[in-house]
Amino acid sequence: HEQVGVNKFKQFDCVVDYSDHYYYHQSKPNQKCNSHGTMMINNRNTMKRIMKEWEILEKNLPASIFVRVYEGRIDLLRAAIIGASKTPYHNGLFFFDLQFPSDYPNNPPKVYYRSFGLRLNPNLYNSGYVCLSLLNTWGGKGTERWCPDKSTILQVLLSLQGLVLNEKPYYNEPGIKPAWSWESYNADVFALSCKTMLYLMKKPARNFECFIAAHFRDHASVILKACVAYRNGRVRIGLFDGDAPVGSKKKKVNVSKKFKDSMNELYPELYKAFNRIGASLKNLPEKLEDDGDGKPANGIIGKLKRFWEAMTA
Repeated sequence: HEQVGVNKFKQFDCVVDYSDHYYYHQSKPNQKCNSHGTMMINNRNTMKRIMKEWEILEKNLPASIFVRVYEGRIDLLRAAIIGASKTPYHNGLFFFDLQFPSDYPNNPPKVYYRSFGLRLNPNLYNSGYVCLSLLNTWGGKGTERWCPDKSTILQVLLSLQGLVLNEKPYYNEPGIKPAWSWESYNADVFALSCKTMLYLMKKPARNFECFIAAHFRDHASVILKACVAYRNGRVRIGLFDGDAPVGSKKKKVNVSKKFKDSMNELYPELYKAFNRIGASLKNLPEKLEDDGDGKPANGIIGKLKRFWEAMTA
């Protein structure tokens, strides 16, 4: 990848290539396209509203959301959301493909999450289905649901970032739940977020190739340090702020064997992937060899510890 910084990547831009967009490949029974695949919108109000949406996005996107619209298909849009700090999604990238319906804004946009077959949130299915009141794909009242006169694409993206990709996604699923289980869920979420990073670097979304590489070059060190800190139980998953030293021995929270094993597997894969794109990985190990108490995981104590965990699991 050409080493272009994230700060040089426009937050909003109009591009040409939509060939890997999810909705480009879906059947379009209510839409007419010319021989070049360009959407033909007969409804002038829909056209004007889409143009207004573009203007709103160009002027008001927060620094953590990037959008691409398409010159030849104004009904399509792609958004990248950076996972917020103080969540298990921190420093991750999450891509959504959107489509304006032909009667927009009477009906909300269709939204597809590029999941790679992983379900890292109750609202984001591994099929790509997005469950959200604002999209009328989940129950809601009043302003929680799509309102043609007031709701916007920007509101949808902010809801995905703030309400869906939040600090305790475990509670996004309705119903009474044990209070302690959110931490276990966050552990699974962080591991799936790491897997998503690997998939994105292997098969980046079109028109975001340089952005994905630049983002992970910038954040590789913090992501890897978070893997170590979480795996060794030094901080609750989702709360790593990038300052905890990798060699710290003090344990703060209990960590399941399942999560430790997932980090032992994912960490070296992330290290290699980050190294390939030119990230600075100074003073970071290529794999996790410390079990959190300062003793080698492959030593006799580490072997005995794993044997005991296996016997008592």
